[in-house]
Formats: sequence, C-alpha cells, structure tokens
Amino acid sequence: MTAMSSVAPDAAALGHDPAARRRLGNALLVLVLLWPLLQLAEFRPAALFEAGNLAVMTGFLAGFMPPERSPEFLGMLLKATLETLAIATAGITLALLLAAPLAVIATRALSVSRIGNGPGRHRGMALRGACRVLMTILRAIPEIVWALMFVRVLGLGPAAGVLALAITYGGMLGKVYTEILESTDTRPARALLESGSGRLAALVYGLIPNAAQELTSYTVYRWECAVRASVIMGFVGAGGLGQLMDQSMKMLNGGEASSILLVFLLLVLLADAISAGLRKALA
Repeated sequence: MTAMSSVAPDAAALGHDPAARRRLGNALLVLVLLWPLLQLAEFRPAALFEAGNLAVMTGFLAGFMPPERSPEFLGMLLKATLETLAIATAGITLALLLAAPLAVIATRALSVSRIGNGPGRHRGMALRGACRVLMTILRAIPEIVWALMFVRVLGLGPAAGVLALAITYGGMLGKVYTEILESTDTRPARALLESGSGRLAALVYGLIPNAAQELTSYTVYRWECAVRASVIMGFVGAGGLGQLMDQSMKMLNGGEASSILLVFLLLVLLADAISAGLRKALA
C-alpha cells in the first residue's frame, strides 16, 4: 500500500493528466468539424499577408490619419454624437418597457400556476410559451430590417432607429432577462408565492436582489450595442453617427471617419465606466 500510494503523487508531480487523451481527442474532433465550415466561409488568412493586399490595406489605413479636427466638422460630430446617444438611450428604454413584462410572464419561477395543479396551470404554460415565441420573433429580425421599414414609413431621421432598436432589443432583453431570473436562486420567490404574495412582490423581493448586478450589467452592455448598431442603421438613413460615417466614407474622407471611430471608442469606454459604477453601487 505504501509503495502504491507513493507512485500516485509522483505521477501527478510529473504532470501526467489522466484526461489528456480524452481532451486531445475532443480537440481533434472540433478541428475536424470546424475545417469544412472554414472552407465554406472561404477563410484564408494567408491572403491578408500577400504583397498586393498588404499595400491596399496600408494605403487604406494611411488615409485615416490624421483625424479631422476642423471646427465645422467637430460641430457636426458633436451633434451626431448627441443624436446617437439619444437614439440608443430612447431605444433601450422602449426595449426595456417591452422586455420587462414579457420576462416576468415568461419566467417559470414567477408562475403562480406552477405551485400546484390548479385550473390555471395549462393556461399559464400556454401564456409563457406565447411570450417566448414573441420574443423569438422580435429578436430574429435584425434591427437593420426594421430600420429600413420605418425609414420608408417615417422618413429619414432618428425616429426610425429608435423604433428599430426598441423592437429587436426588446426581444433580446426579454430573452436574457428570463434566463437570468431563472438561473438565480428561485427559492425566495417560490416561498413568497406559496405564502400568498403576488407575482410582482416575488419578483422584487425574491429574484431581483440576487440578479440585480447581472441584469444591470447586461442592460448597459445592450445600450453599448445599441450605440454601435446605430452605425449600421445610419447607412440606411436612421441618423446619428452612422449617417455621418456613411457620408464620410462615400466622400473617401478617412480623417473624418477616424474621428468618428475615436468617438465610438470613447462611448464604449463610457459604457464600461457606467456598468462598473452601477455594479459597484448594487454590490
């Protein structure tokens, strides 16, 4: 026994991993499955380092320097930045108003009918299923498609971007809110429901205290995504920095484009700072 027990620590000390063969097999399996997908996607990173392509990329990037700093352009950039922030904030606010009730209805832990086999059990299951289908439909259609439709209806401007973000991000927020609420400790909520509390009280006092940080972090992250999404929607006339970027790229003005990109970097840093501050306040 003594000899055998002394061999095991020695093997571990030498770095022998009993699961190494299984991990290697899994890695090879992933590569085998991934290779056809890379071929289908025409993934050829070596093409980036060909002499002609390197010259094209160098010339393109050189056109971005130096950033544009004229007072006239900076004034337009400030206006577009404020418009982008307004689009993202208004869109996320409307999305939140849409997502919150959907998440409350779709969260199984907040279902009173799941406490027992009452007459409303099947009706509750049907309602939760309908909410989940609705959230799937909302987030399945990209915001650029909604923006194209609303631009045709409302004309060029930020209103189309706000509505496009509200619909698509409403489905995304509702889906993730539901998963966060269901993955947290649901025992307090269930205890409140079993004692006769309503769904809203179970949410506020049973689930949100444990999930507040994660919910807040994801909401701020989605606001950051909304700021970036405004670039794409701006190319179809939904206003903001995206529309200004579209104009600069069409005029082949790399200096203006780099100034816009620097503003986007600052906005991302702002979102990170807001998220960190809120998480600290909720800790």
